Amino acid sequence: MYAVVRTGGKQYRVQQGDVLRVEKIEADEGSAFTLEEVLMLGTDSGELLVGRPLVEGATVRVQVRRHGKGEKVTIIKLRRRKHYRRRRGHRQPFTEIVVDAIVANT
Repeated sequence: MYAVVRTGGKQYRVQQGDVLRVEKIEADEGSAFTLEEVLMLGTDSGELLVGRPLVEGATVRVQVRRHGKGEKVTIIKLRRRKHYRRRRGHRQPFTEIVVDAIVANT
């Protein structure tokens, strides 16, 4: 069984045991919580259950593995012939989660 969930403004296709890096979630490491925004469910037999916009009664239980920062992205601004240069970097924070179970109460 798999599910398509929405968190942090993005959509992810998840199965039990998957490890994901999602936008930072305010939760302690090792804690468990549920993702309520399930957009679609799929079974092993090929049956699809599509929500409008969400699937009623479906949740995904996940556990927080760790928090961290992603790779550095360098931003460079340059105005030619004007002696203007700016260089900045950014590291996006993330939360690494493990999918424990997909619960479908439909």
